[in-house]
Amino acid sequence: MIPPYILTILVPVFFVLFILIYAIRILREYERGVVFTLGRFSGVKGPGLILIIPIVQQMERIDLRTRVFDVPPQDVISRDNVSVKVNAVVYYRVIDPEKAIIQVEDFNQATSELAQTTLRSVVGQHELDQMLAEREQLNSDVQLILDKQTDAWGIKVSNVELKHIDLDEQMVRAIAKQAEAERLRRAKIIDAEGESQAAEKLVQAGEKLSQHPESMQLRYLGTLANIAGEKSSTIVFPLPVDLLNLISKGLSRD
Repeated sequence: MIPPYILTILVPVFFVLFILIYAIRILREYERGVVFTLGRFSGVKGPGLILIIPIVQQMERIDLRTRVFDVPPQDVISRDNVSVKVNAVVYYRVIDPEKAIIQVEDFNQATSELAQTTLRSVVGQHELDQMLAEREQLNSDVQLILDKQTDAWGIKVSNVELKHIDLDEQMVRAIAKQAEAERLRRAKIIDAEGESQAAEKLVQAGEKLSQHPESMQLRYLGTLANIAGEKSSTIVFPLPVDLLNLISKGLSRD
């Protein structure tokens, strides 16, 4: 049985300890405390040691470090009517603890839901080729819209990165056929351009040779030298066209 005089000492001691435990708060460097006095906002405190009046005041902790979450895969129909699945990663942090607590019930959930709807809206305004080729532009567009809409909640969206753009197998095969056809088209164009340039050079060479007939004999001898250097057992002697014309005229006179 505890003597009454000890109880009269212990009760105030425990009461003081309870008050101190409730009143003393220690906030880390990256934390802030939003304090309410009788339900009314009274300020943002921290970091370090702060004191809260028991019962009269309440405090909500806010972490100011950058947070990241995955946006679940979203079914999107592009502007050219292609069905794709897109997911992304969003980086954000709290810059105004007062707004983050007062203006929205759960800023984490609100930011996540807003990121999903914004991602569907922005991606749906582009064609498939733009999604695949202009991913950086899509990231910037989504980030700017999210940052603007979450500013009222004291949230700063620092970065948005698209992770995957998934297509069904039929669309993948269609894109592969399109790419193959494009490569074939370019090859034909390059081949035709080469033939055109070669023809132009041959015309220029023919004009120069026609101005100096003796150069044809030098060309003829150079060709024979090339054939002999290849150690071929067959040598073809081309006959000049002028000689053939003279022979044909002599035969026609006879």
